[in-house]
Amino acid sequence: MPPGILTLAAEKATLSPANTGFMLIASALVMVMTPGLAFFYGGMVRVKSVLNMLMMSFISLGIVTVLWVLYGFGLAFGTDQGGFIGWDGNFAGLSGIGLTQLWGTSTIPVYVFAAFQLMFAIITPALISGALADRVKFTAWALFIALWVTVVYFPVAHWVWGEGGWLFELEVIDFAGGTAVHINAGAAALGVLLVVGKRIGFKKDPMRPHSLPLVMLGAGLLWFGWFGFNAGSWLGNDDGVGAVAFVNTQAATAAAMLGWLAYEKLRHGSFTTLGAASGAVAGLVAITPACGSVSPLGALAIGVIAGVLCAMAVNLKYKLGYDDSLDVIGVHLVGGVAGSLLIGLFATGGVQSEAKGLFYGGGFSQLGKQTVGVVCVLLYSLVVSYVLAKAIDLVMGFRVGEDDEISGIDQAAHAETAYDFTGAGGGSAARRGPALGEALTKKVDA
Repeated sequence: MPPGILTLAAEKATLSPANTGFMLIASALVMVMTPGLAFFYGGMVRVKSVLNMLMMSFISLGIVTVLWVLYGFGLAFGTDQGGFIGWDGNFAGLSGIGLTQLWGTSTIPVYVFAAFQLMFAIITPALISGALADRVKFTAWALFIALWVTVVYFPVAHWVWGEGGWLFELEVIDFAGGTAVHINAGAAALGVLLVVGKRIGFKKDPMRPHSLPLVMLGAGLLWFGWFGFNAGSWLGNDDGVGAVAFVNTQAATAAAMLGWLAYEKLRHGSFTTLGAASGAVAGLVAITPACGSVSPLGALAIGVIAGVLCAMAVNLKYKLGYDDSLDVIGVHLVGGVAGSLLIGLFATGGVQSEAKGLFYGGGFSQLGKQTVGVVCVLLYSLVVSYVLAKAIDLVMGFRVGEDDEISGIDQAAHAETAYDFTGAGGGSAARRGPALGEALTKKVDA
């Protein structure tokens, strides 16, 4: 988020219909990222858990929206209260905001800014869900989302983007969410994993993606929506910064995909579709905090570095023994850390802010600030997420029963299955009845 326009200021500005329209479109693009994430994650799980994986993302649209309207926007972007949280009574219920009241010194209405920021708040807890595939209660997950956004996301968003927030005042650069979104979600995933443990059969049973086309579709929707995520974070494009962010987003994503595939070819001998999709997401994650402060060449460098680092990081779960089902830690935590720290090397000082990185004559100053932001957000989210998950586990149990985990959460939690193998096509499979469907389901799950 751009500094200097994140509170209601006394300075007069004029509403811009062009910027307002642009930001409404950007908000819709970011909203599309959540169902895109659901497809991306849904394709990577086994058949028996597809619907549950989709719902773990989709339910965030409902829970976070309600909380954001009631109090979330006020906590994240209200008047600063000691550097750690915000509040403004006019933001409670979004009821005290004028139709044409502008957001700070920007040229867009407060309502538009609130809608844009809501979409960030929605997708962040949804990102966590990929680490927990196949084994958590849907009710426990829903409660975790509500608690987590309240005590982790809303405060951290204020630290990073709210004027008066302590990381904002420290001048930590996070254009669109490297710390507040990706490190926050990745660290939370690790905290919850320490409570819920590994899937039954981890390292023993094959747990391959059931639909790589669905993974590619999800990655494509994420890539598409990410232009709203990043370019929209300047809240307009009167000075061209949003355009630079757009170009940098594309450049880093492409470079990361190629970097991941190159590593994969050297390490495993193949260029996989899963690697292409994962590499693209790693690049999107890494460029998110940096897209307004680096050049396109810097974006290419960040993309390649992130692609290789994240490809290496996803293998750590097998060495360290934690079961991050869909590599949230390897992609979002590692990618977010890489992108946030590389600002300290590649910031040009000529786009979003005057801060320069080490390679542009700025010394280690900005790198030090970025390190403080990374470490503090990571530790806060990790510790609080662990405590929340532990409390939920003690009160109601966070994990499904062993029988439900083995047979599949879709039927147990949602009374549905993603695919009907028992005769929807009307051919010989239909005549042979449920036995064939059951056999096919077991074969796909294997």
